Amino acid sequence: MNLGALLWLMALQVVGAVISHFLVPALPGPIIGMVLLVLGLIVLGEVPESLQRTASALLGYLPLLLVVPASGIMLSHDRLLADWLPITLALVGSLLVAIPFCGWLLQWLIRRQEGR
Repeated sequence: MNLGALLWLMALQVVGAVISHFLVPALPGPIIGMVLLVLGLIVLGEVPESLQRTASALLGYLPLLLVVPASGIMLSHDRLLADWLPITLALVGSLLVAIPFCGWLLQWLIRRQEGR
């Protein structure tokens, strides 16, 4: 894991948090930081090797981030039971939108890559 790449990722998250706090409170700071990262990589034109190695190492710890939401869901099961209909409709609705969009996006990316 490269310390410089890790510092860049943390700096982008902090910048995203500052932007979120002062300019766009509706968006979480880490999301803004990821958008900034993607924009920077688009401008750069490639993913640096150090950033790729660091991101790959961090992906191994991704399941640990799911422990907190999973425990929150287990502790608030009575709330889930009370609002099961809107939750189910939101999940099914997002699924019906996301799957066709992902399929269309994948086809578009494949056609774009074959055109090069």
